[in-house]
Amino acid sequence: MNKIQIGKQEIIHFIGIGGIGMSGLAQIMKTMGFNVQGSDLNENKNTDNCKKLGIKIFKGHSKKNIFNVTIIVKSSAIKKNNIELLYSKKRKIPAYDRIDMLANIIDLKKNIIVTGSHGKTTTTSLVAKIISTARLDPTIINGGVINSLKNNAKLGKGEWAIVEADESDGSFLKVPINYSIVTNIDKEHLDFYKNINNLKEAFITFIEKTPPIGKAFLCLDDPCLKNILKKLKIKNYFTYGFDKKANYQICNPIYATNNTQFDLKIKNIGSKNIYINNISLKLIGKYNVLNATAAIALCLSLGLKIKIIKQALSSFSGVQRRLTKVFIKDKVEFYDDYAHHPTEIKSVLEAVRKVASKKKIITIFQPHRYSRLRTLYSEFTSCFKDTDQVILCPVYSAGEVIDKKYNNFKFAKLITKFSKAQVVIVKDELDILKYFKKNLTNNEIVIGMGAGSISKWMYNLKNNL
Repeated sequence: MNKIQIGKQEIIHFIGIGGIGMSGLAQIMKTMGFNVQGSDLNENKNTDNCKKLGIKIFKGHSKKNIFNVTIIVKSSAIKKNNIELLYSKKRKIPAYDRIDMLANIIDLKKNIIVTGSHGKTTTTSLVAKIISTARLDPTIINGGVINSLKNNAKLGKGEWAIVEADESDGSFLKVPINYSIVTNIDKEHLDFYKNINNLKEAFITFIEKTPPIGKAFLCLDDPCLKNILKKLKIKNYFTYGFDKKANYQICNPIYATNNTQFDLKIKNIGSKNIYINNISLKLIGKYNVLNATAAIALCLSLGLKIKIIKQALSSFSGVQRRLTKVFIKDKVEFYDDYAHHPTEIKSVLEAVRKVASKKKIITIFQPHRYSRLRTLYSEFTSCFKDTDQVILCPVYSAGEVIDKKYNNFKFAKLITKFSKAQVVIVKDELDILKYFKKNLTNNEIVIGMGAGSISKWMYNLKNNL
């Protein structure tokens, strides 16, 4: 990894500072004493958090924003024709991808890197909660807002950094590792990787980067991860999951409305098996038990006491946009969730159905990206089996060209056929509001799902219903 020569006298400009990863890194660097500013097309909660730290935010992109800038940090979402990026090249200002700057900043710490197709944000947050409870004051850079911090980033005085690494563009291979967690590998971001085999190879490279003095923790329940174990050159890892062969085996899960309890059997690590009983987690769902177990396994390997781990998990207040309750109206509960991949949707709905079997579940689904829909079309049509009704929104393109071959009515019919759920097609946010004003009764759960504007729509419902 090439070292970035950077001093406190530099003026560092973040192009696309409104992104969750960019804003987190900007805040960390500002707290470290660097002179940081940034620009984005729109302001949001992330830019608000930056402003609170004294980071200057420019709304929109312009040459004027970077007249005195000495270093550029750019988001992966920034196009090559961005006016600030083009002007910086003309002036020969050094420009770095976010991941390169992040790698250099966290190279100063001992790093715990969490990655995987799903669950990495919650797992990162759980590890951070445990290590913070142990008063080790870690640096945290996460892909979602941790409720207890009201932020996704924090500069700690301790020697550990806990970082969520995004695999979407292969950049997770650039971060320095001491310990790592891989939650799962799924058919996601194939627009970059081209096929699942290339994706698997990238994860093999990532796992094998874990040094001898560290350890990787891999979910044995995940078919793709299980498949690549035999391809790893060295066995510098432990496994976790419900699988009986896992080193950290989950036993006796009990799912309740607001929490989950389970036991853990630890084997093939020391000279004898270890049993940890009555672990309580303030989250629901099998997938969150897996996330918590990954965090437990790693933190036990760091030498943290189980009493502290249990205390941290029982008081964990969650991550924003991970089944976040927005409001209640006339006994109808409204939630906001980031799920935008069939595996995520299926996992969330299974978890809710398990603890709310007598309630009607209504899912407001906003598909995210035409490319994801094309790649996972059949999986999307069959992932809504645990909901009673799907309110289907237009596709949030996220900058992609509109796919004229996509047919919303055909998609709705296939969801009804394969998921056995009633589908209601809406045109926009106003349509959703009108529908609920006419059709809501009580004893219902409404979950907004997607990675686009659906979260904002859910909070607008709170104000308008």
